[in-house]
Formats: sequence, structure tokens, C-alpha cells
Amino acid sequence: MEAERKEVSASIGLLLLRLGIGGYLITHGWGKLQMLLAGGAETFGDPIGLGSTLSLLLVTTSEFLCALLIVLGLATRLAAVPVVITMAVAAFVIHAGDPWTMEAAANAFFSGASKTWFSKEPALLYLIPFLSLVFTGGGKISLDGLIAVRRNQRLATGQRGFKRAEERPAA
Repeated sequence: MEAERKEVSASIGLLLLRLGIGGYLITHGWGKLQMLLAGGAETFGDPIGLGSTLSLLLVTTSEFLCALLIVLGLATRLAAVPVVITMAVAAFVIHAGDPWTMEAAANAFFSGASKTWFSKEPALLYLIPFLSLVFTGGGKISLDGLIAVRRNQRLATGQRGFKRAEERPAA
């Protein structure tokens, strides 16, 4: 009973993590999707030498499509990998010369030592939870969890594959 309660609590925690961090990342990806659809790729950066169009396509896929999959809990571990890579590039390539924290960036900006207020912190604050999801998966309250339950039910009854509609018992 105690183990079951811990499992439910962990799954609720993973659901909240997926909804929160995935939902916020979708808001970043939405703007990039609009830029991509409007043909604005030439204004997007090319931080690792792939070309601005491919860079925008990869970042949009990561921040919008993969984040959406994570919110749904579908292919969570796999979908989190491109997000982790995107955030690592953002933190350590795009913001390579920027301070680690927003506070340090703000201090440098307001003291006149820097003309920008950029730091590694926002990218790292996304990277860490998505990296956690690579290891934990989406939990039981996810489409991955639902698929696993259905698969385990089929295996327990000796069924393989999917049944055609006419082979299924009437509901």
C-alpha cells in the first residue's frame, strides 16, 4: 500500500513537471514556429554551423513538437533528448560568454560592464528538468503509462499485436 502511494505521488509529480516545464517551453517554440512558417529563417542564428534554416527547424521541433509530446507524456524519454541538446547548445554555445546567473548578468548590465542582460541560467533551468525526464520517463499518468498498461494486459492474456474490430468483444 505504501509503495503504491509513493508511485502515485511520483506520477503526479512527473505530471506536474511535464505540464509545467513542457507548457512553458511550448510558448518559446510557438514563436519560432511562426517565424519558420513566415519564412523568417534567414534572421535566425546558426550557432553550430548547420545553416539558419536547419537550425530554426531543429529548435522549433525541439521547443514545440517535442515539448508537446512531453506534455502529453508520449515518447517522453525520447522527446526530452532533443530538448536537452537544444538547451545545452543555448547555455554553452549561444551564451558561452555570458554569466551563469541572471543576477550576475543584471549586475553587469546595470554597472555598464555589459550591453546585454543574457545569462546561461534560463537554458539551464530548462535543461535540468528535461534531463530528469530522460531518466524517469513520463510516469504512469501519461500516454506512455497508458500504452504500457495496455501492452502489459495483452501480454498477460497472451495476445500479440492488435485485434481487428470484428475480433474484439462487443462493449
